[in-house]
Amino acid sequence: MARILITGAGGSAAYNFRDAISRAGRDYEIVATDVQPYHLELIDAEAKYLVPRVSDPGYLDTLNEIIEAESIDFVHPQPDVEVAFLAAHHDQLRAPTFLPSQAAVELCHDKMVFNATLKAAGVPVPEAVHITSPDQLRSALDDLLTVSPRVWLRAIRGAGSRASLPINSFYQGDAWVDYWRSFRGLDYGDFMASEFLPGHEFAWQSLWHQGTLVTSQARERIEYIFGNLTPSGQSSSPSVAKTVNRDDVNKAGEAAVRAVADVPHGVFCVDMKENAHGDPLVTEINAGRFFTTSNFFAHAGLNMPDMYLQLGLGNELDSTPPTYDPLPENLYWVRMIDMGYRLVEEGQWSSSKR
Repeated sequence: MARILITGAGGSAAYNFRDAISRAGRDYEIVATDVQPYHLELIDAEAKYLVPRVSDPGYLDTLNEIIEAESIDFVHPQPDVEVAFLAAHHDQLRAPTFLPSQAAVELCHDKMVFNATLKAAGVPVPEAVHITSPDQLRSALDDLLTVSPRVWLRAIRGAGSRASLPINSFYQGDAWVDYWRSFRGLDYGDFMASEFLPGHEFAWQSLWHQGTLVTSQARERIEYIFGNLTPSGQSSSPSVAKTVNRDDVNKAGEAAVRAVADVPHGVFCVDMKENAHGDPLVTEINAGRFFTTSNFFAHAGLNMPDMYLQLGLGNELDSTPPTYDPLPENLYWVRMIDMGYRLVEEGQWSSSKR
């Protein structure tokens, strides 16, 4: 029996991580923490705790008190802010984690530095410019609109396509920054403008151990949860996704991880999108935590969350899947708020019109 502490357990990503490991048939016992009380009601756990935010000086002490009281064997942080904090303070935590280095996590959390690092390493990335002023925005638009008819304006930090908007004029971009300045605490300097990528979007989930790629699998995001209600038309969370097996996606994903970490260790989830020529370009990496839909692959037979826990606990894997493409193509994952989720194989749609 292993007792696992999941942080950010009131969120859907942690819920799906919990769902994945429940399918492993192991004796995991779960202790859940979150900064908000309400959504903790949704996750199945032996114990649930409210904790301070990471920015609170008492956060680490509170976590360690829970670890001691609940005899925790392993800590899995799911939110980016907790991943970053524990990667930096893992030596002060009273239970093990399985996280990338602090340097790798910090690099991935700054999307502008991340873009520049990958570009210098020869990894395919979209053209991007750090937007520090209105003049910089005008200049960036002059350059980037020669590459594509729209430009992707987004916050340098944050998940879920934070502050993202496709624009084609200075007026649109300046007004968008002004909105975030007025109401959401961002300003010039917090944004980047990049080449707009019109093609298919991929999510490459990978697990590494001491520099070795254990396994990986890609999926294509087809539809987005409430994408029709967002200004950008999308989010990072799909309502429909399917497995894809492409050598160019695997190559780009592996190269991106190796560019940000000398010895990759833990989970690295790579986002990429095709340019107008169909080439996948890397846009970001979620380092140290799983994509929201980590249970998709688990339901299909590739349980990376369970493999991650076994390695993090110091155990050998029951079996080792292929390094690339362990799942067949065209397995669909369909999900929606208040409607659950379902794995559907190609050709098995219940509707006659597809």
